[in-house]
Amino acid sequence: MDYQTELTAAISAAKRAGQAILELYRDFSPIKDAPADISTEADRQSQRLIIEDLQGRFPKDRVCAEEDTGYTSPATPSARTWVVDPIDGTRGFAKKNGEFSVMIGLLDQSQVVLGIVFEPASRRFCYAVRGGGCWAQDGDVAEPVRCQVSCTAALSEAILTQSHSKPSRRPAPEVQALGPRQTIETYSAGIKLAQVARGVADVYLNTYPEFHDWDICAGHVLVLEAGGLVTGLRGEPVTYGQLGAWQRNGLLASNGALHQRALDALARQRG
Repeated sequence: MDYQTELTAAISAAKRAGQAILELYRDFSPIKDAPADISTEADRQSQRLIIEDLQGRFPKDRVCAEEDTGYTSPATPSARTWVVDPIDGTRGFAKKNGEFSVMIGLLDQSQVVLGIVFEPASRRFCYAVRGGGCWAQDGDVAEPVRCQVSCTAALSEAILTQSHSKPSRRPAPEVQALGPRQTIETYSAGIKLAQVARGVADVYLNTYPEFHDWDICAGHVLVLEAGGLVTGLRGEPVTYGQLGAWQRNGLLASNGALHQRALDALARQRG
């Protein structure tokens, strides 16, 4: 199955949601100290629009989404689940720094087969279908450009992308263990995974003890289709559809060439 119909529908839903987000974003008053778990009306409106579009096109499919917007799953079980993060990196939205994205992924038989990461503030799209490569289409560019991960092969030369840390805080022990040349930071996991897929970053490290399917699903397939690898922090496969949509093994996404070296460094750090 090529999933092109699903991709077209998901891109349309992401664009519609992104437009609604930007309309609210323009008049939003920045929140300097926005908490990590902040949720806004923009999150809820974005999710309602996305689910409305997807349910209209694929009424038998289930939806797994972050916000509580009154969605009810179809009565009959489905092998397919849309995984939606209506605004990934809501702190970036709340701080008005542009670091947020709309993420839509599709699971078929628990395998991620489609993903879209759309950054409304910068009008950047990154999308992939399993077996069809990863593509970027930004701003007014007419034709998409194929994405390819970097070829960096030494951790000491790597660019690592991670969540924002406090300016006075030392690098996390895991980051110190990897010893990258440079660290870049953004609020959105979707953007970070897209950075690896685009070759802007070589490694994405997520050491949070708990997060959810919608935080990574769409970006996961971007990295795979751009030639990279995605696993837990001990090298375990990423499993979707667990109770509560929980992820508890951390995440390591890389260009592939660095993956085993990074896993080995993390293992040494754990002792």
